[in-house]
This record gives sequence, C-alpha cells and structure tokens, in this order.
Amino acid sequence: MSRNISLKEAFKMAAKTLVSNKLRSSLTMLGIIIGNASVITLVGLGRGAQTLAKNQLSNLGANVLFIVPGNNDTRRRGIAFPKNLVLDDAYAIEEQVPSVKKVAPQISANEIVQSNSKSLSISIAGVTPEFLKVRSFEVDEGRFISQNDVKGSRSVAVIGPDLKNEFFNGDIALGKNIRIKDHSYEIIGILEPKGAVFGSNQDKNAYIPLTTMVNRITGKDPTFGISLSFISVEAISKNKTSAAKFQITNLLRQRHKILRDDDFAVRSQEDALNIVTNITSGLTFLLAGIGAVSLIVGGIGIMNIMLVSVSERTEEIGLRKAIGAKQSDVLIQFLFEALILSVIGGIIGTVTGLSGVYIIGIITPLPASVGIPTTLSTMVISGSIGLIFGVLPAKRASKLDPIVALRSL
Repeated sequence: MSRNISLKEAFKMAAKTLVSNKLRSSLTMLGIIIGNASVITLVGLGRGAQTLAKNQLSNLGANVLFIVPGNNDTRRRGIAFPKNLVLDDAYAIEEQVPSVKKVAPQISANEIVQSNSKSLSISIAGVTPEFLKVRSFEVDEGRFISQNDVKGSRSVAVIGPDLKNEFFNGDIALGKNIRIKDHSYEIIGILEPKGAVFGSNQDKNAYIPLTTMVNRITGKDPTFGISLSFISVEAISKNKTSAAKFQITNLLRQRHKILRDDDFAVRSQEDALNIVTNITSGLTFLLAGIGAVSLIVGGIGIMNIMLVSVSERTEEIGLRKAIGAKQSDVLIQFLFEALILSVIGGIIGTVTGLSGVYIIGIITPLPASVGIPTTLSTMVISGSIGLIFGVLPAKRASKLDPIVALRSL
C-alpha cells in the first residue's frame, strides 16, 4: 500500500542524492554562486560610487551656490564659456542680495608650476580671502591669502598638501618659492587635505591673490573686464539657499540685460547632489540588472543539469514508482534537490560577494558597501530561482511511466 513520504524523508533523500554526486552538484551550483556574487559585488560598487560622490560634494562647502558663465545649451554643445561673468557681478551680489553671507569670486587656469627643478601642470586659482570660509577649507600651516595680499597684488601662494609633497617631499615649504609663468611666488600657507571633487584633486592646487592672477596670468578682457571662472556664494542658512538662488538670478538678469535665455547658471549643492544621486542610482540598478542576468543564467544551468539527471536516473524513478511512490513524492524530492542547490549556492555566492565588496573597499577609494536588506533579498531571489527552474525537471521526473522506465533495466 502506497503512502506519501514526509517532507523530512524527501529532504534526506534529496540531500543524499546530491552528496553522492558531488561534482555534478558543484557544477550545478556554480551558476548560482557566480550570480549571487555578481549581484552583491556590483550593487556594492554602485553604492560605493554613490557614497563617494556624495562625500565629494559635501567637500564643496555648506549652503554653497555656484554661479558659472554659460547656460545648459552652451555646456551641451561644448562651446567655450562666455566671459560675461565678471568681478563686478560678484561685488553686486555681495552688496545687493540679502540672503547671501559671503561671496568668493574665482579665476582658474592650468599652468606649469616649477620648484626644485621639478615641473608640474596643475590648476591655479586666483581667489579672495572669502574663499577659505565659503568653500570650507582649513589652513594646516601658515596663513591664507589676506585682503592686503589682494589689494597689493602680492606674489604669494597657498598650496595643497599633495602639491607640497610633490615639490618638497615632506620638507618645510613655508617661505620657499614656486614659479608660475616666469614669476616667483612665496609659499605662505599649506591647506589641510580636502580630497577630490569629480576627479579633480583639490589637494594638488595652488591659490594666489585674485588681482595677481589677473595682472600676471589671465589679464583683463577688453569687453567685459575681469572675467571669472565662477563665483562661490554662501547663503545665510540652508533654508535661505533657494531664496538666494532666486535673488541672484534676478540680479544677474538685470545686470546682463537678459530678455530670454540666461547667459549664466546658478547651481546649488543640492542640485548637484540630486544629479549625482540620479546617475549613481541608475548605475546601481544597471549593475544589479547585470548581476540578475547571471542569476537567471545560473537558474537555467540548474534546470539543464537536472533534466540530464532525470534522464540518467530513469531506472531509479521507475523502481520507486513501481514499489508505490507517488508522483508527488518524486516531484517533492526533485524540487528539494533544486532548492538545496540554489540555497547552498546562494550562501556561498553571498559570502564571496561580501568578501569582494570588502576587498574593493580596502584597495580602492570607493566606500563599497551592501546593506542587510540587499543581502537577504538576493539570497531569497536565488532560492526562488532555483525552485522555479527546478519545476520543469521535477514535473518531468514525476510523470515518468514506471513501465517505460523499467524497460531500460
């Protein structure tokens, strides 16, 4: 008389079958292992890129707005930025916009800098004393550029810590000189490490008085006067950032006599953060999708190898059914086999992926990480995939005619 085997018995039989075919079981799990590891590693990379971008944006300064020449169309078409954002605009913003606390005009250019028989191409920035507070920089040694340095167009420079190491290799840099465009500049200060923003290493820059930058490097534009690369503006508070942006836009539209499209753009830290978040979130989903394809391929691998297993175990299935095993018994055993393979493969793949994320976080600047929800959901999905792709082989095995199966004996 036939009876239904218990789930415990079915599980034991499935496990025993898998253990007796270690090589085949290992190869079957390989796809799930690779899939799980890929999902977790790629999601960790995406989250690391997102965190890195956010950290870099936070280095720009708190409650900061950036006014740049040119509009969105100019940037899309790669046209050279116009020179109509001038120093007088910065003075007007400082005097006429009530939501603004500090204004830091800046002129940037790439130049060859020389010291101790060594030459480097770096970014030179002409700035005012307000730059230090607006952009949240700190001085490690010496002092920053003063108002007297700007008024007197003095030949002084403040450099980043990486530039100090490049030129002086740990030696004292204060009081020594660097040369920019055949002019010598005394180093009066070293900044504390700030890090990179969008691939630009701020710790390798040099800063000189704005007036010195104009007189010795960039010059004045005959039409506009002292053209700026951009203006950094600190709002009174975070709540006043939107108001400051609105007021600055209206003021510059009046000053530039704009009737239609703006010839400038005002960007906030929040705007940049939203753009970066959208991009990195899309990247994370894309990478997760690529990893999910690996999981599906692993599921297909389980299905294919189990179909082969059904063909090889025809006699076993025939004997079991001949002595009273029901279709449901065979179905459950094969489903357990698929589930065991996918769960164990998922666990191994998860551990491998987490290890990969940990190693990436150590050897690269990316703070790669994976949350517990992502890890658990990946394991659940891998188990579900194994179960789903194991249905077809299990059904085929359960429907074998015992008479036909025993003919092969």
